[in-house]
Amino acid sequence: MDVCVIGGSRYFGRRLIKDLRDSGAAVTVVNRGSVPVPHGVIHLRADRDDEAALRTALAGRSFDAVVDQVCYSPLQAAVAARVFSGRTRRYVMTSTVEVYAELGWPGGPGRPGGAPFPEAAVDPSAWPVDRGLPWADQRFLAGHYGEGKRQAEAVLTREAPFDVAAVRTAHVLGGADFTGRLAHYAERIGRGLPVVVHAAPQPASFIHEPEIARFLAWTAAADFTGPVNAASHGALDVRELCAEIGRATGTRPRLVEGPDELLSPFSFDRCYAMDTGRASGLGFRFSSVTDWLPQALKEHEER
Repeated sequence: MDVCVIGGSRYFGRRLIKDLRDSGAAVTVVNRGSVPVPHGVIHLRADRDDEAALRTALAGRSFDAVVDQVCYSPLQAAVAARVFSGRTRRYVMTSTVEVYAELGWPGGPGRPGGAPFPEAAVDPSAWPVDRGLPWADQRFLAGHYGEGKRQAEAVLTREAPFDVAAVRTAHVLGGADFTGRLAHYAERIGRGLPVVVHAAPQPASFIHEPEIARFLAWTAAADFTGPVNAASHGALDVRELCAEIGRATGTRPRLVEGPDELLSPFSFDRCYAMDTGRASGLGFRFSSVTDWLPQALKEHEER
């Protein structure tokens, strides 16, 4: 199998590259080259926003599948649809649970009966696209992360001349987490410091770094299309997450309610829980959060 990974310079993208390589796949990585790629992997340097440079870097190459780790806007998706036309039969976009963010308020329209989100709650075949928004402005892009992903899914679904699957990834936890979110909880709970939470926090889905890498590799080799949720079993609100971390570390969490500017990273006022029935029906078996959370904390400690 010949796979191209766009991005993949850190966190679970780097683990994905190694997993694909170790499985026997021929792996080509396309990125700007700020971080060396793992041994045994072809490295093509190009800015994915520069269509001409991307075409030049990919000249004469084709792939069985592409995994796009860094598609954040409809403009980037449109470039990918054009550049990879005739170069691949399958395209996997790494999307996010944030596509459900605007629907997740308690009693929101996307959660009948308060259930976790199914993929159908956000349909990329019908989602509106506005290419006139300032997607090239990094501050705008960061402030509209979920909407950028929704519109990127929509463009690829409707315009790409190859099969497209969008993996809607839960919040990823692992020792290599560069965001500092897991560290926030591990360090504050471990030191007996207070953790600030909402009065009525909403549940969220999580997934371990190695598991999302495995799922992306599995998806690259599969043949289904459309969005698919990727999350470990057992959605947790922040109080439940802290309790699990406390159990793993042998420390009782100190939880306090506070203003928005002090809230801890996984304290949410809207639901981020996802239904993984589609992935299970397709044959992938997820673990449970409580199975791997102690290991993720251990990985953090060992960094």
